[in-house]
Amino acid sequence: MTPFGEKLRTLRSERRVSQKDMAAAIGVSAAYLSALEHGRRGAPTWTLIQKIIGYFNIIWDDAEELARLAEASHPRVKLDTSGLNPAATELANLLAENIEKLDEAELRRITASIRAALGRRP
Repeated sequence: MTPFGEKLRTLRSERRVSQKDMAAAIGVSAAYLSALEHGRRGAPTWTLIQKIIGYFNIIWDDAEELARLAEASHPRVKLDTSGLNPAATELANLLAENIEKLDEAELRRITASIRAALGRRP
């Protein structure tokens, strides 16, 4: 599941909306919505994000958060480290080869560390 898929499922659950009903309302298939929630589809388009925001009547910061989650929800990430420091290539390969071995707490710690190094909020 992707961060966007997790949030979408939470929104549906909180509002007691079925995938079938939501899919019909925003013009996609229930199968697509399911795949989006489970991370089997890439990040949704800007247009679809706007339809979801409208469907749930999400405003301001919550709408921005949903859009940010969508941007961070590509289930198949590709990294090109050519021309970068060798440490960047090592890090990219280490993550690619071992990410499934890390538990949620370790993943959150590493993510927070990288965000801190980039000067972003945790």
